[in-house]
Amino acid sequence: MEMVPSEENQLVLKEGMFWSCRQSIFVEMKKRFSQIENAAEEPRVLCIVQDTTNAKTVNERLTLNLPASTTLPKLFEDVAHKAGYVNGTFDLAWRKTGDMGSLDPSSEMSLTESGFEPGKRNFLQLTDKDGEQPLIASDESGTASSSGLDDSSQERFIGPLPRDGTVGCSSDYSSPSYSYSSILNKSDTGYVGLVNQAMTCYLNSLLQTLFMTPEFRNALYNWEFEESEEDPVTSIPYQLQRLFLLLQTSKKRAIETTDVTRSFGWDSSEAWQQHDVQELCRVMFDALEQKWKQTEQADLINQLYQGKLKDYVRCLECGYESWRIDTYLDIPLVIRPFGASQAYGSVEEALQAFVQPETLDGANQYFCERCKKKCDARKGLRFLHFPYLLTLQLKRFDFDYTTMHRIKLNDRMSFPEELDMGPFIDVEDEKSPQTESCTDSGAENEGSCHSDQMSNDFSADDGVDEGICLDSASSTERVLKPKSSLTFELFSVMVHSGSAAGGHYYACIKSFSDGQWYSFNDQHVSKITQEDIRKTYGGSSGSRGYYSSAFASSTNAYMLIYRLKDPSRNAKYLDCDDFPEHIKHLVQREKESEEQEKRQREIERNTCKIKLFCMHPVKMMAMMENKLEVHKDKTLREATEMAYKLMELDGVVPLDCCRLVKYDEFHEYLERSYEGEEDTPMGLLLGGVKSSYMFDLLLETRRPEQVFQPYKPGEVMVKVHVVDLKTDTVAPPVSIRAYLNQSITEFKQLIAQATELSAETMRVVLERCYNDLRLLYVPNKTLKAEGFFRSNKVFVESSESPDHQVTFTDSLLWKLLDRHGNTIRLFVSLPVQSPGTNRTICQKVGGDPEECSEGSKVNRNSVETILEESTEKLKNLSLQQQQGSSTSDSQKSSDTSDFEHIESPSPSQEPDSSSVSAVVAVDNRELENRIRVASGGGAYSDPETQFPGEERSDSEVNNDRSTSSVDSDILSSSHSSDTLCNADSGPIQLANGLDSHSITSSRRSKANEGKKETWDTAEEDSGTDSEYDENGKSKAESYYLYFRAEPYAQEDGSGEGGQKCVLVHVDKRITLSAFKQNLEPFVGVTSTQFKVFRVYANNQEFESVRLNETLSSFSDDNKITIRLGRALKKGEYRVKVYQLLVNDAEPCKFLVDTVFAKGMTVKQSKEELMPQLKDQCKLDLNIDKFRLRKKTWKNPGTVFLDYHVYEEDINISSNWEVFLEVLDGPEKMKSMSQLAVLTRRWTPAQMKLEPFREVVLESSSVEELKEKLSEISGVPLENLEFAKGRGTFPCDISVLEIHQDLDWNPKVSTLNVWPLYICDDGAVVFYRDSTEEPMEQSEDERNELMKRESSRLLKTGHRVSYSPRKEKALKIYLDGGPVKDPGQD
Repeated sequence: MEMVPSEENQLVLKEGMFWSCRQSIFVEMKKRFSQIENAAEEPRVLCIVQDTTNAKTVNERLTLNLPASTTLPKLFEDVAHKAGYVNGTFDLAWRKTGDMGSLDPSSEMSLTESGFEPGKRNFLQLTDKDGEQPLIASDESGTASSSGLDDSSQERFIGPLPRDGTVGCSSDYSSPSYSYSSILNKSDTGYVGLVNQAMTCYLNSLLQTLFMTPEFRNALYNWEFEESEEDPVTSIPYQLQRLFLLLQTSKKRAIETTDVTRSFGWDSSEAWQQHDVQELCRVMFDALEQKWKQTEQADLINQLYQGKLKDYVRCLECGYESWRIDTYLDIPLVIRPFGASQAYGSVEEALQAFVQPETLDGANQYFCERCKKKCDARKGLRFLHFPYLLTLQLKRFDFDYTTMHRIKLNDRMSFPEELDMGPFIDVEDEKSPQTESCTDSGAENEGSCHSDQMSNDFSADDGVDEGICLDSASSTERVLKPKSSLTFELFSVMVHSGSAAGGHYYACIKSFSDGQWYSFNDQHVSKITQEDIRKTYGGSSGSRGYYSSAFASSTNAYMLIYRLKDPSRNAKYLDCDDFPEHIKHLVQREKESEEQEKRQREIERNTCKIKLFCMHPVKMMAMMENKLEVHKDKTLREATEMAYKLMELDGVVPLDCCRLVKYDEFHEYLERSYEGEEDTPMGLLLGGVKSSYMFDLLLETRRPEQVFQPYKPGEVMVKVHVVDLKTDTVAPPVSIRAYLNQSITEFKQLIAQATELSAETMRVVLERCYNDLRLLYVPNKTLKAEGFFRSNKVFVESSESPDHQVTFTDSLLWKLLDRHGNTIRLFVSLPVQSPGTNRTICQKVGGDPEECSEGSKVNRNSVETILEESTEKLKNLSLQQQQGSSTSDSQKSSDTSDFEHIESPSPSQEPDSSSVSAVVAVDNRELENRIRVASGGGAYSDPETQFPGEERSDSEVNNDRSTSSVDSDILSSSHSSDTLCNADSGPIQLANGLDSHSITSSRRSKANEGKKETWDTAEEDSGTDSEYDENGKSKAESYYLYFRAEPYAQEDGSGEGGQKCVLVHVDKRITLSAFKQNLEPFVGVTSTQFKVFRVYANNQEFESVRLNETLSSFSDDNKITIRLGRALKKGEYRVKVYQLLVNDAEPCKFLVDTVFAKGMTVKQSKEELMPQLKDQCKLDLNIDKFRLRKKTWKNPGTVFLDYHVYEEDINISSNWEVFLEVLDGPEKMKSMSQLAVLTRRWTPAQMKLEPFREVVLESSSVEELKEKLSEISGVPLENLEFAKGRGTFPCDISVLEIHQDLDWNPKVSTLNVWPLYICDDGAVVFYRDSTEEPMEQSEDERNELMKRESSRLLKTGHRVSYSPRKEKALKIYLDGGPVKDPGQD
């Protein structure tokens, strides 16, 4: 038997070991199976947990089905896992009214022993622990603490956070697991982040660096704010002091910086401006120095950050040296020398290059004061003194003179953790006796010391230079700095990720407390390692680890801050116990403020916010809307009192006459009331705290002597309209409540009680939707089976009329309801009548022409006379048209009585105060009636809110002639009538909330019996419709639809020059042709002599021209304007004529409106157009001296030849537009095979474009085009280049761009191929002489030309793309904000 060594170096049987392992596996499996069997037999406990820690999670339910033997710690662990929280950071409590006992997570009791009931639902609430929200397990704090991992195994976070859509943007970076609750709890690192306001990552990085600098933080704490001397809001040191205290003592994960930026004088727009972190550092230090004047901290910035260097020039012949001393706050290090392709590899190499002198020789020689001549010299910089805190700026942003754009240098540059600056210090002491007359210019030149700037400053200002001969200097007088005192340790790396156009900043900072590196990335703080620091060197070598390829070459160090290693000066962070007294007081105030904020958040998290409605009894019976915010623990009684005060009912209605009920605003439905639940918390009544609710609340009122009607769940609301056939009226609704399981018989009894009508003769009609009227005649059928819903509308009629015996669709009831549902109210403005027109009116209505001779003085009485006599005429017309109809139908048609919509008062009438007060005391059913009346009755609604404004063509905006009430021919909109009047173009919401398309087939077919359907006909394609059928009979005479008109006085008096208005109630199924014929008596001319314009928002008018279309697209309170002028006949088209002026600033000028007819030749249309042009535009043209051509938007197109026929050779449509072009000579276009091209010469030497000239080609040959251009310009054929213009005519382009932006000299032989595609007349072609060079310009001349071009192109609607990007300067305002010029916008 083979023997193997055991762990104790003893020999055991290998076979025995195998059988031992096998046996142990069997035992374990048996144990597992036993547990499964026992678990299957064991009763289970269903736990339903509601998370109440956040308003967004309060509606979520966690369900756990656990064995009854599960212990409480295991329950907490399972809940934590399922909810995503860290175990131990939340509590579980019983969800029972009046009993909120918490469960003990440390108890080892089972669920059954703790009171859980197996087989039943056990409701729990997950709540905050000690007032702190639970930690999110996905956060690093949660994963680390719950899993027991050490710091090294925690997930490290460094670099820009990923976000959707963009890369390298400094906007609000957010972690995928970030939530609002995560910002409320401090990171386990012990450090607090800063919230990014929008693009303030650069500010956050600098603030965290200053906070982690012990010397700066301690000095800031020692400064004491005097509130009597300055406003704390504008005090920058005070707000920084508060921010640092919060960073040190707050329990939040991140805090806001808005108070700091407000002290800078910034508004919210500054948060969206990204700036350079080095620039911010400089500006903020300047601001602090200004604020700290006359204090102990006055010289703090200089003590910590200021160094000195020497700028010198040494003569190479005599050794004479001139120099001056400058101060600096940071050292700018070049990444890549100018003109070099290789970058410096390290900070040490860049520092060596910084102090490397340059030789001045040749033309750049230096004038030596000692030699009295120009000599070769050496110029350079020497460091004399390094600051305690050394700041290095890596100049990664540069300017590319090739592309003329800013760029970012992402080259690799390493930097050490400890930097020895000894090799870079000047061995000479600046206080040597030989330098007694040197000048320290640091006060004037404090800042970043660029060597180029130093050179220029030095050579330009010899007055500050003092010579010193180094040969006589004694070596014993030189003071050497000990090398150990110049060792600096790195503690802050500010990293930029992105490009020169924008990016994101974050900071990697080492804590001097424990030597640990941390990543401060806005609100996120995490531990990092030295490896992460090395990843910020830049370049693309090595593994990128966390970074994606998008950040591989753009995330690198930008600013480095080192601290001098000097134990005698190195400070430690102040502990809370060591704070000065004024800081301890400030800490206490901040803690109280934070506790108050936490309590306020807790209140917000437990506040129910729901819409509140109330039909106010006094304020115009209007339905008022507000938002009720009530704590979930407030009772219904307390909430009612809050709603009572919110709706301002105090003194109007007693409090005990008000109650809150559940309400559905969309259906205007009272869902239920809350009898007996006055002491129930609102959280239970509303179903918890939610971000939004599927229902609303209504504050209902009653009279003191009345009793509230209970509203029970399951009831439906029915609005009952009583119909009176004798008066042809439909009464306002009365609201009743019914059950869906009630029968029709029971429902009639319910209506009879509410309306006092007889149930035996009652007919009930349900309007299930707008297009469906349904007679309820089956007695035992339930309301649910009939299609009743939460809110319903029925019409009831009860009389002994024989109309009961008629089929419902033939009855008077159906016709009245049909008319009621389709009648709309229109405001029609009539034109001002001329004397001749008034005589026509008088003759038409049977008056004496002599009595109407003064037509211009027609008053309201004459209009009323017309209305009365026209009504009689309509009655007679109705009787003639419907001789075969029933007697009741004739009576109904001729009756001028009105119904619900028509009985509404005119806008000029004010509501009676007695009627208003009467509305206060009504029963609960009348409350719902008022809801309906408020939404549909009362004053007329503003028609401008019914339809959105439609865009008009340029011609109508600039050349609007529609204000004239009489025009010789036509005025129309450039919009197609399909958009305006086509009933099938889309649903249009009516004033009563119904759909204009919801005319049912039964209703339409019955109403239009015997009428040809005209929704889509061939005549529509011709642009207009004939008013007469094939037999010459008026189409409007096929049937009669309701039409009634009455005088109307406009409230605003906006009628033009005595313009009269009528209020028309009309069935919207009437055709435009019939509608116009009904308006004939009021206009005074036949329907062919006036036009109908629909008025939209902003008083835009568009003509309705499709005569066989109905008014279905119109709705209540639409406005219509009638204008005199001949209407179109069949085959005629309305045309707008524009003049084409190719060399004018505005090449498109409106001339006249005219009419072209099918079959007319172009020459005939020109002949008819000439008198109009002479009369209206003062253009006296010869027929051979102008042409017509196609107009597409602003582009000229095909030239129309005189023999072309409209509709045969030229397609024409409604509201057509054409160009009229005046010719300089005879027409050159004789055939359709020719091609007319508009050409324009570009002369680079003069930076000028010459005027347009037309070239007519016999073919599409490029060679012919070049020959024609060479002929008219004199440019040799071999030197001629051309390019097609871009965009809309006249294809304007800046002279600064045309030379290089256009596609010059395309390699094609014909014009009709890519990339030219010149196939029609009117194309624009630019051409030039290829040997002509652009004019040389200075920068000033170029800027001036650019301004002129911008002005020119802006006037023509084009823009200049050549514009350098302007950045907003970074400023900190010491007086609280910038002074704004009141003259500025």
